Amino acid sequence: MTRIQTFAEDCIELLRERTEGKLVERRSFLAALAVLGVSPALFRLTPAAAQAKEIVVVNWGGDAVGAMTKAWAEPFVKQPGAPKVVVDGSGPSSAKIKAMVESGKVTWDVVDRNLIAALELGRQNLLEKIDYSIVDKSKVRAAHAGEWGVGSYIYGNVLTYQTDAFGGRKPSTWKDFWNLKDFPGKRALRKHIDGQLEAALMADGVPADKLYPIDVKRALAKIKSIKQHTVFWATGAESQQLFRDKEVVMGGLWNTRASVAREESKGKVDFTFNEGNAWVGAWLVPKGNPAGKDVFKFIASSQDPAGQVELFKMLGNGPVNPAAAAMVPADLKVIDPGSPENYAKQVPADAEWYAANSATVLNQYLEAIS
Repeated sequence: MTRIQTFAEDCIELLRERTEGKLVERRSFLAALAVLGVSPALFRLTPAAAQAKEIVVVNWGGDAVGAMTKAWAEPFVKQPGAPKVVVDGSGPSSAKIKAMVESGKVTWDVVDRNLIAALELGRQNLLEKIDYSIVDKSKVRAAHAGEWGVGSYIYGNVLTYQTDAFGGRKPSTWKDFWNLKDFPGKRALRKHIDGQLEAALMADGVPADKLYPIDVKRALAKIKSIKQHTVFWATGAESQQLFRDKEVVMGGLWNTRASVAREESKGKVDFTFNEGNAWVGAWLVPKGNPAGKDVFKFIASSQDPAGQVELFKMLGNGPVNPAAAAMVPADLKVIDPGSPENYAKQVPADAEWYAANSATVLNQYLEAIS
């Protein structure tokens, strides 16, 4: 089976495309590394091993190492008595976490994953429970404070469209997306179930609050009904290029790519958070992590609104702390998936359903669209 790009990996790719030293200046980043006591070699994704009084934070590499260093690690180490932080970009896959914990050789303290992985790994006794005597539940929405994972950022699958394709009409719902008569032209959907099944069911008349558990048979039938009019994308860059080339008139895209398409086209591509599918990145702590309870102090520090807004500016990941909305610059509020206004328009993904069904249903989906 072809490997499918994750949202976190796409954020790294997107930041690399957009910055080339502009948003994350190399000199500033290396200076930050020096302050943190982190070797620049880590920027080449050398795996990090935890030492005494050190927290190892693991994400998906590339420029996201610098982004999370600036937004979260640097502010944390300025706190009195805080241990130093190493941001390691070697990629916290479930297989690596499982191997570390089961071998008793854990070198990571906290990893950038999601609430689905928190359920899957936590139920296998591979994760520490989040210590909510240190981490503040009030700084995330209730649904984002899990037993083994706590929200760190928000992103969404959103309806994106060419503004000049329909004689002034603007699609605003997934029913419009499936309406080939009034909105003719090629569509784009992701080559993965995340958010696509929900869109199909809403197009078929299922209310947003009745989507879960997902009626897989009904959703797949709806997607098959427009399959011949649909291009299925595998990477974020591919989804954006489909709009750049005007190969499609509408698509379900990650909000980060939709925002860039909107900017670079000077508004000829736009999107709506209405009926979007909201997803949550989350901090997970491997069982037996070397830094112990100190890791929860780091997680608590990352809940600060200022750091979350900083990450949003660099990666496009929406702040998970609702209080951060007031700090988002006025010109960026419209593209913030985590703002109370935009979040209210979206349907939060059901982590429980995905943890139980994702692997099986993904195979059915890929077979249906092939």
